Amino acid sequence: MKVKKIPMRMCVGCKELKPKKELLRIVALPTGLIELDRTGKKSGRGVYVCDDIECFTKAYESHGLERSLKRPVSKDVYDALKEQIENG
Repeated sequence: MKVKKIPMRMCVGCKELKPKKELLRIVALPTGLIELDRTGKKSGRGVYVCDDIECFTKAYESHGLERSLKRPVSKDVYDALKEQIENG
C-alpha cells in the first residue's frame, strides 16, 4: 500500500516548510480582492502564512504578501487580515 504524501507549503513570514493543513491561505481572487481562505480551496493566487500573529507581522514587514501575490496590498487589507487571524 502506498504512503500518502503530505503537501508542504512555505510560510511567507518565517520561511519554514510546514504541512499545508497547519497554515492559513491568503488568496488574491481574480476579481482583485484579497481575503483569508480557511478552506484552502478558493480559486486565485494563494500565499501561506502560519496561524500565528508573529508570522503575519513578519510577512507584513518584509512585504512577503505583496511579493508572493504579485500585486500591491493596502494597509486596510492587512488590518482586516490581522483582525481575522486574531479572532480565529
